[in-house]
Amino acid sequence: MKLKVVVHEAEEGGYWAEVPSIPGCATQRETFDELLSNIYEAVEGCLSVEVQHIAVSGKDRIMEIAV
Repeated sequence: MKLKVVVHEAEEGGYWAEVPSIPGCATQRETFDELLSNIYEAVEGCLSVEVQHIAVSGKDRIMEIAV
């Protein structure tokens, strides 16, 4: 899966980025290299869902997929 990321220069210094296709998914860091690392962490965190909060019956399957 490919996602578009918008990187902004922060007025106070550093950078911040947002992922428009995932509402609320954003991160910030002082350097561009640090920001790149944080973007991956932010996307992973935004796409993670705790299965324990979803009703699962005995016939349901829980799967993990890579995107």
